[in-house]
Amino acid sequence: MIADPLKIPYGISDYEAIRTRHFYFVDKTRFIPHLEQHNFVVFMRPRRFGKKLCVT
Repeated sequence: MIADPLKIPYGISDYEAIRTRHFYFVDKTRFIPHLEQHNFVVFMRPRRFGKKLCVT
């Protein structure tokens, strides 16, 4: 018997909702110190994704 796969939380930023509704979640907090050691960091993203960083 195969367990149901976890769902990907598209558009959900509420951590409690992600955990209680059994969405897929990966904690990458341990990588922050490694990223801070470099002079610059380039985050690759799909085309037309996340260009607006400030919401007014």
